[in-house]
Amino acid sequence: MSEQVACAVSDLEPGAALLAELTLADGSEKPFAIVRSDDGDFYAIDDTCTHGAVSLSEGDVEGCEIECWAHGGRFDFRTGQPTELPALSPVKAYPVRVDGEQVLVDIDNPKTS
Repeated sequence: MSEQVACAVSDLEPGAALLAELTLADGSEKPFAIVRSDDGDFYAIDDTCTHGAVSLSEGDVEGCEIECWAHGGRFDFRTGQPTELPALSPVKAYPVRVDGEQVLVDIDNPKTS
């Protein structure tokens, strides 16, 4: 498992998201949205909306969904599945683990839905 530190637990309040630029195996950086649910659990999805090239980490978090601020598409951040038009294609979701104060994301092994 190839985990990377995305942020500190204290960096993200419940019901919010932030952008984390993490390094892929080829050395390039890729944006990920790190989301903390209202109950305090952490999730990671691709940051770019599949409907338009917009950062999901800048959107609103409600329940188990994150809303794209540009066109209102919504995604279930637990699975990456779209839940509201105009988003039709899912974003990838990634395993997350909290180790002490660090939020770790396994970017090499996306979840399968």
